Amino acid sequence: MTSPDVTRRELLEYTALTGGVLLGGQFMPGAMSLAVAQEARPTSSPLEVVLRVNGEEHRLSLDPRTTLLDALREHLQLTGSKKGCGLGQCGACTVLIDGKRVKSCLNLAALSEGREITTIEGLAQGDKLHPLQTAFIERDAFQCGYCTSGQIMAGVACISEGHAGSPEEIREWMSGNICRCGAYDGIVAAIQDAAAAPGSVRGG
Repeated sequence: MTSPDVTRRELLEYTALTGGVLLGGQFMPGAMSLAVAQEARPTSSPLEVVLRVNGEEHRLSLDPRTTLLDALREHLQLTGSKKGCGLGQCGACTVLIDGKRVKSCLNLAALSEGREITTIEGLAQGDKLHPLQTAFIERDAFQCGYCTSGQIMAGVACISEGHAGSPEEIREWMSGNICRCGAYDGIVAAIQDAAAAPGSVRGG
């Protein structure tokens, strides 16, 4: 991050403190007034953050608590990454950071600075879809489509990590991405198809 006044440790302490204030209020209603909570919260100016997303740099002024998912959706209008559970359990928000799959709802945007972030919008090359995107269409691997972007991003990582050797292996390594419509058979088949296609290992 470019602000010289805020260190990584201070950012983590700030997040832990504000999270603790909210948690305490849930378990002890009335124990902490809003005024006390606001007084306990450290004052901090917005952070100036440079995020490299899909090959382009973006300078943003963000609240230190802004998640990577909210930075992508609310500040950069990259709405392909979906906000599902907000707890890192459904996988709808999956993106790639330095080629590795990440639940963007659990990562602070400020701590993603200096790393290569790839979202579903950056996976295709112009009008040419990534092999996994093509396979999802051909295998009818989605129904409502809400989880699809996260499934595809996780699937790309699954292939590049070398975990697409069998349907059982794919299911195991894709278990962090939930499809409420139950399109798992199509998803597994699509990943198998893409793993066998030329140029499938890219996107990071």
